[in-house]
Order: sequence, then structure tokens, then C-alpha cells
Amino acid sequence: MQGPPQPGGMRPLPGSTMPPPQPGLQAQQLSPPPPIGPGGPPANAGGPGPPPAMGPGSRRRHYPTAHLAANSVSYSGGFDAGAGAGANYPGQVAPAEIQNQFFTPGIPENSVAPTPGPGPGAGFTSPAPAGPYGATSAVPGRGGAPGQGPGGYDAAAALGSQFNSMNLGGAGGIPGQRGNPLYTVNLSGSIPNPGDLERPPPDIHLPPNACISTSPKANADPSYQRSTLNAVPTTAALLNKSKLPLGIILSPYRSVRQEEGDDPVPVVSDTVIARCRRCRTYINPYVQFIEGGNRWKCCMCNISNEVPQMFDWDQENNRPADRWKRPELNNAVVEFIAPREYMVRPPQPPVYVFLIDISYHGTNSGMVATAARTLLESLDRLPNEDNRTKVAIIGVDTSLHFFCLPPGSTDAEMLVVSDLDDVFLPKPNDLLVNLSEARAGIENLLGRFADMFKDTGVVGSAMGAAFQAAYKMVSPIGGKIMCLTASLPSIGPGALKNREDPKLLGTPKESTLLTSASQFYKTFPIDCSRSQISVDMFLFSAAYTDVATLACLPRYTGGQTYFYPAFHASRSEDATKFAHEFAEVLASPISYEAVLRLRATKGLRATAFHGNFFVRSTDLLALPAVPLDQSYAIELEIEETITAPFVVLQSVVLHSTSYGERRIRVVNLALPTTSSMSEVYSSADQIAIATLLANKAVERSIHHRLEDARDALMNKLVDIFTTYKNTMTSSGSGASAQLSIASNLAVLPLLVLALLKHVGIRASSQIPSDLRAYAQALLTTLPTQQLIPYLHANFYSLHNMPSNAGTTVARTKEVSASLLADAAGSDAETAQKNGEADTSTTTAAEGEKGADGAEGKTRVIELKPSVIFPPKLNLSSERLERHGLYLIEDGQNIFLWIGRDAVPQLTLDVFDVPSYSALRGGKTTLPVLDNPMNKRVRELVKAVREGKRGVYYPNLYIVKEDGEPSLRLWALSMLLEDRFEGSPSYMQFMGQLRDKVNGGSS
Repeated sequence: MQGPPQPGGMRPLPGSTMPPPQPGLQAQQLSPPPPIGPGGPPANAGGPGPPPAMGPGSRRRHYPTAHLAANSVSYSGGFDAGAGAGANYPGQVAPAEIQNQFFTPGIPENSVAPTPGPGPGAGFTSPAPAGPYGATSAVPGRGGAPGQGPGGYDAAAALGSQFNSMNLGGAGGIPGQRGNPLYTVNLSGSIPNPGDLERPPPDIHLPPNACISTSPKANADPSYQRSTLNAVPTTAALLNKSKLPLGIILSPYRSVRQEEGDDPVPVVSDTVIARCRRCRTYINPYVQFIEGGNRWKCCMCNISNEVPQMFDWDQENNRPADRWKRPELNNAVVEFIAPREYMVRPPQPPVYVFLIDISYHGTNSGMVATAARTLLESLDRLPNEDNRTKVAIIGVDTSLHFFCLPPGSTDAEMLVVSDLDDVFLPKPNDLLVNLSEARAGIENLLGRFADMFKDTGVVGSAMGAAFQAAYKMVSPIGGKIMCLTASLPSIGPGALKNREDPKLLGTPKESTLLTSASQFYKTFPIDCSRSQISVDMFLFSAAYTDVATLACLPRYTGGQTYFYPAFHASRSEDATKFAHEFAEVLASPISYEAVLRLRATKGLRATAFHGNFFVRSTDLLALPAVPLDQSYAIELEIEETITAPFVVLQSVVLHSTSYGERRIRVVNLALPTTSSMSEVYSSADQIAIATLLANKAVERSIHHRLEDARDALMNKLVDIFTTYKNTMTSSGSGASAQLSIASNLAVLPLLVLALLKHVGIRASSQIPSDLRAYAQALLTTLPTQQLIPYLHANFYSLHNMPSNAGTTVARTKEVSASLLADAAGSDAETAQKNGEADTSTTTAAEGEKGADGAEGKTRVIELKPSVIFPPKLNLSSERLERHGLYLIEDGQNIFLWIGRDAVPQLTLDVFDVPSYSALRGGKTTLPVLDNPMNKRVRELVKAVREGKRGVYYPNLYIVKEDGEPSLRLWALSMLLEDRFEGSPSYMQFMGQLRDKVNGGSS
């Protein structure tokens, strides 16, 4: 019987063979790799070749190391000599026509999908036909999708029937509920497909009538909340047997970019909030209305509750309302305006206290001047809608420099306090001032701030005492402390010493450098959390800064850490990066005085929390502030058998806004339950699993050892593969040459290898503890859209990119007018108030008006143009050509790698230098030139910087093939499929994994 076409997952190594299908299960048909480019190896149309010699003594090298290949004749097939023509540069061999690998919206003849540029909806929100993961079909050119095979063969139906006959498939015996089909792939000898990292999570198949709404937004978008398992085991025994972790990744306040297609969060403004009287769950699309609609049944504890009296009444227009149009019954993510009973006290004004290091290191590096200028330019962007915002500035060296700013005065009085043991506030009523009332004095102070201290010779920092002073200043009302320091705190409370010891790096004692060196930085943030004070750290230093200790302040107060090693404002790139990120942080809407609680259906319980917060009780997290685009991970366990056909996970954040409202953001995620092991595996989300494993690895490395963290990652991967082999394949517990796993977990080994090689985790004696500590801070706070590129960088070839790469295409989106009206006062309005207004234009489309004149109307929104990226390459140096130009980016840094044989025309067009030898490597800014190639490269760099959520502004580095060794090694360290510093290549790693799996199975 001919097997069904299968989804693309891994690509076979050229010249290798794929093992035969396993008896009883349909083996994954792995598509050959697409051509690398003109001159690259063609796809094997005639079937696989003979198996490579893998035994001892093999002369064929299958473990690539960091080297450069020069066997291609493709130089610049994608260059534009004129108006987009793919002309060659002088002296280059003419390449074959490059196949268009991009889909341009609105141009149907382009039938192959592009590598999507970074954006809010990449891989998650675009509707598409069902595919192997249940959400979208396979990307054309990267393997076929299951469905109607040759002769009308229905892959999903046949495979599901086959599983049922084996008592493996189905949906756990729940009538009428269908699950994701399970496809097994063999990873042995296969090259990973980087496109798989962009695939959406497996589809969520809820039982019929689980949701009372037909809205497609009734379940949470993965960018807000996603589960590691999209089908929850009914018993703890089944979960433990699968070896898969159960948890959720939560980003409750991810940024909303309407100009890029994001929908604003609906707001319920009538203050009618329906909650369960027992478990306090908020009403959501997964409750049931009973007794003629007068009561509703909770989806968590099954108790019945009365429907609030005003639930079906339109208070604004004083008339009956349609219940089924209420936002909380149709949207998984919704925000309530809270009534007074949800307030311990009225919402406090936004408060900012700036602690600026004015010692020699701070002024000499240019940090003080850059910070003062950026703050001055950002005063209008600070959240201050109702003119309540308060501001204070404290200069810090070996003394504390307070600035008295009486309302209406244009001059600031500086008051110096040198007593660090008993800090007090001179003139406390005039230090923390209203931004609007003291605007003239603040502008005057910031305008001359750098000049006031430019000749200082003071070396030393009393930043610990400054924290205490700031705490005394704002503790009655709460607020945000922003610390900008270029020195290690050296005197007074919280003084630190340089504890960097190169002899400890790479040893079991290295983890001691990743924990706090002072009890002050453990107790002080707890005091801040109690008083609703959040701390953001901006760290600048050319020497040791003790990031591990100072990062404790943001970690326990809901803040963020930003690190600028070797910062000097004389380099325009350094000044631009800091100014951009600092300004974006200042302009971000504040959600403060927040608490976060996760509620789950009976049988589930949260056991561990990861992220920046303080755990106030077993299920309540205290967050003095909730930054945009910050991620949290929560581990779950099954404490008793789940009898419900589906479970609901409801995350709730109660917070105050910067414009004086108390709000409740509710995020709902409904998942089916299953008693089938195959359904558990086929519904596993490898991206969410990798995110959770990253958080657990960081925690283990801090509280135990880095080696323990690496061992735990490897052991978890071995356990998953061993269990899958023993329970889901015909080889059972015997040894096998195959390395089998579900297709939706095909890149999990790649992500684990990326973690093992990441600067935050990897074994090395060359990584300074500051860099490692900052990397770990990012691993535990970045949302998945930023975390995955941070682990597995994006790699593009630019010298031979298709002619449309680096260009933009127009995009539009049709939305209902009622949605735009309901979003008033939501995140979109907040963004507009803070200078992030949606610049898109709207035009009314044809539609029927309802009774209120707006129902049924739609608008076509012109979205921000999308940038077309070249095809992604595997992270291997085998993709590098000596004459090539490549872009490697991980969201934090961008590298332009250029080969030593690059033709002069290429260096002239992109870098405005006549030859490779005249090109300087290092941190740079691309020149603005009037030629197509330069414009396209700059457009790609711009898209990388703007496409991802968050405030980060990656630096751009030029890396020459024979350039500065440390920079070259830094770029090569991102090529995960190569060997590096004793760590294995991808093929070696997979061989080690297969050996461990077989060893554990015997």
C-alpha cells in the first residue's frame, strides 16, 4: 500500500538514504534539500544515493567544523544592475536563474512561500489550510502536507484509523473529538530545516460545543499564551510516562502593533464583571449558560453562578444588549475596567526616579551626556495623559546629588548628601516633582546636566545608598527606579568587589559567579516589591560590573536589565543603541501595582514559576510593573485525574494604568484532554517546550551548577526520545539505527543543542561572567518570538539573493468597524498616547449597517509594508562561500560576514569601499548609497531591527573572513551545526543522542 504524503520536517543529508517505514506506522517522507543556489548541489530527483560510510575509518567527513567552502560559482545572481535586474558583477560567472522562493501577497503566480520577515504574526495568525500540525499546511518547497495523496488517499484519516486499531491514536476515547495525527520522522542522517522553527504549534482540537462562541479569537493566540502540550493527559501517570514537560508560556502584555496587523485587546468598560463565586474564575467563552440563561456553569470547578443583573444591559445607550456580543464571551484575551472594590487604594500616578552614575566612568564614557539628552528628548513620550506623572533625578558618585525643582522655577538647586550610612532626603517635598508643573526646571537641568560633571575625577559609586534614598522617596506611592551606572557599587550599603576569577570559569564553581554576591540585593528588592517599586538596570562598563548581582533588582521587582559592555558614546553605534532602547523604555505604557494569578481546571496545579517577579503566595505573583513583551513560564502538574473533556487555563493580571484606571487583563487558553499517548506526542509544542527548558536550565545553573543544567537538558531529550521509541515505534526497547520522533518535535534536538551551545549555558572557560549572567537574564524574559532567534540565529545569503529580496510589498487587512470601536481605550489607544500611533489609513468597505449604524461595516486597513527576506540557510559554515556576503542575526546583534574573495563591485555597492582589503571590520553603520544593492541590504537590516517585538536595537558588525579573530569566532559561534570550542556538531550530537537512546532502551 502506498503511504500518504507526509509533512516536511528534516531534510536528508545529500548522499544518504532514509530508513524504510516502520511496520504499523507511516514513516515520514523527508523532502530533499532545495538548491542552495546556482552551483549548489541539485535535488536528488532519482532517489537517494547509497548510504554513506559511517563506520570507523570512514574518510568522508560528516562533522563539519568552522571552515569556508569555495566550490560554488554563484556570486551575485540576485544583484540589481539596473531596475531590479539580476545582472552579474564584472568578472563573475553568470549563475543560473534563481528560482523565486517568495510569495508576495496579492500576486498569485508566486506559488512558493517566502521566509517571513520578523513580525507580530509570523507563523501564528495567518489562516491557512490544515496541515500536519493541524494549523497550517506545509510550506511549499519544504515538504508536502498530509491530505489527499495519490489516488485520493486521505493521510489523516488512514493514519488515525491505523492508530485506533493499534489503540494508540484517537482522542483518548472522547466521542466526537478528533486529535492531531501522529507522523513519525527519522532524524538520523538528516539536516534540520530552519523553516520548521516558524511553524505554528499543533492545532487545538476541542470537543464539540466546548465553546459558546463561534469567534476565531475565543482561544488565546500563541503570542499571548501557549502550552507545551496542546492535548493535556488525563492522568499524572500518562504525563510522567511521556517524559514531556507540562507548562505554559505567558506574555500577557505583548505589544500591539495595529500597523502590522495586530488586533487591539477588547475592553469591557461597563464594570459588570461576572466571576465564579467559588474559584473566582472570570466568565469566558468556555462556560455554559443554564436555566434559561439566568445562570452560568464554571468551566473550572463546575459550580453554577448567577448571571449579573446588568450583564444584558447596554448602560451607555440605556437599552437591552445582545449578550452574545459581549467581548468576554467572544475573545480569549480581554481587559476589564475594574470597579472600586478591586482597589486597595486609588491608582497612583506614574513615578520615575532616575539614578545616574556621575562618577568618572559615567562621564568619561559619554553615558551621562547621552542619558541626559535622551531623557530630555523623551519627556513628551513619558506616560503623562492626565498630567500626574512625577519625576526625580539623583546623581551618584561617592555622594548623592539631589536636585530640588520647585514648581514654576527654571533653576534647579543641587543638594549633596555624603552621609551614606544614614541616608536622608533634603527638602523631601521638592525632590519628587510633577513633570508638568516643573517642566521648565527639568528641561533646564537636563540641558546642562552633562556639563555640570564633565570635569569630575571622582572614582567610586554609592549606588546602594542611592537605591535606599530612592526607596524613601517613592515608597508611599510606588513607582519605577531607573538606574544607569557605569561603575561597580564600591562604597556604602550594597558595596561590591570585583569577584571575577578567570580560574573559576569553566569549572564547577563557576556558578558561584552567577549568584548574588551581597545579601543587600536579595532583601532590598523584596522591600521594593512590597511597596510597588520596580527597578530597571542599565549597565555600562568596560570592566567587571557584576551583572549577576545587580540583575537581582529587576528580577524580583518585575523590571528589566539592559547591558552595554565596553560602552563609549564616541562610537555613534553605541550611543544610537542606548538612546533608542532607553527612549523606548521611557515611552512604554506602564502597567504597575500588578498581581498575576493562574487558574486552571480542577486536576491541574501550578508548581513553579519563572520570570521577573516575586512569589507572594503559592499561586500569586507580585509585579510592581509589567513591561511590554516580557515572558513568564509556569510549570504545571496533574494532581488528580482529569475527567473533563477539556481544561481551561486562565491567566489574570490585575494592574493600574498610567492614566489612572484599575484594569484586569484576562487570557484564556482551552485545551482538550486525552488518555492517548500518541495524542500527547502529536500535540506537543516544541517551541514552548524549548522555552520552558531554557527557563529551567537557567534556574538550575544558578542554584546548582552549569554542568547540572547541561546534563538536565540532555537527559530530558534522551528521556523523550527513548520513551517515544519504546512506546510509539515498532523497534520497541531494542537497538535501532533510526532516531524516531513525532514530526512536530523534529527540531527539538536542534533547539536543545542551541541551548547547550548558548553563551548562557555552554561549557567554556572564555565567557566572562557578566556576559553569561546577562544572557541568562534574556533567556528567562524574552518572549518566544525573540527567544527562538536568540537561540537559533537567522542566516541569509545576500550576494546571490533573489531580485525581490530586500524589497517591500504592500499589505492590507479587512476588519470590522465594531472591533475598532470596541478597542477604544485599549492598548492601541495607549500606544497612540505614547507616540506609537497607528499610522495606517482606513477606508470603509461595503457592508450593511445595523440598528446603531455601525454593525456589519468593515474597514480595509493599510498595514505597514512587509519586507521580503531571502531563504534561510542552515547554520553551518558549509553554506559560506569565499566570495559571498551573509547576514546572521539573533535579535541582539547583526553580523554581515564577507568572504575574502568578494569582488570589488560588491564592497563598493554595499560598503562604499573599493575592495575587500580596504574594508574595516567591527561595529558599523551602513552608508546610504544610491544603488539597489545597498538599499536592499539596508532594508533587511532595518527590518531585523524593527520586526521583532521589544525595545532592543541590535548592533551591526562587519565580519571579515580573515578579520579580527575574536569577532570572527563570535560570528562563527552562531553556526550551531558546526563543532565549536569542543561542543559537537549537529550530526555528532544526533549520533550521541541515538547512542544514548539505544543504550537506555537496551
